[in-house]
Amino acid sequence: MSHPSSQPSATSVETASWARRFLALAVDWAACMLAVRLFTPVYGPDADPASGFIVLGVFVLESALFTALLGGSFGKIVTRLRVVRPHGDPRPPGLLQALARQLLVALVIPPLVFRPDGRGLHDIAAGTSTVTVQTFRRLAGR
Repeated sequence: MSHPSSQPSATSVETASWARRFLALAVDWAACMLAVRLFTPVYGPDADPASGFIVLGVFVLESALFTALLGGSFGKIVTRLRVVRPHGDPRPPGLLQALARQLLVALVIPPLVFRPDGRGLHDIAAGTSTVTVQTFRRLAGR
């Protein structure tokens, strides 16, 4: 039996830069606003007071579903980032893991509190890491 410290940890995975992650978030938010805008005004005098919460709900659902199915939200895929499981497992997180992660992102504060390895509280709680496509390919052996 191997010693626990000999196992690779999630911290041994090189995480993506915060600039790339923020860009992915901006792409996701813009896409969700456009999607909601197709059905109802988002801003302006005709906007429903709850439209901001509708956009947030679409963001959480879109990013959780895409993360569980494709390994990243629309914004992460466009910016060549992926969300992986702990210990360098390249499989995308499960749907509940991805949903929990995105709910924490929606709270804003968890992503702003992070460890030296670059993982925010949302990643730590969900047991995930955000990596570049290059790191993902290395982990997947491609």
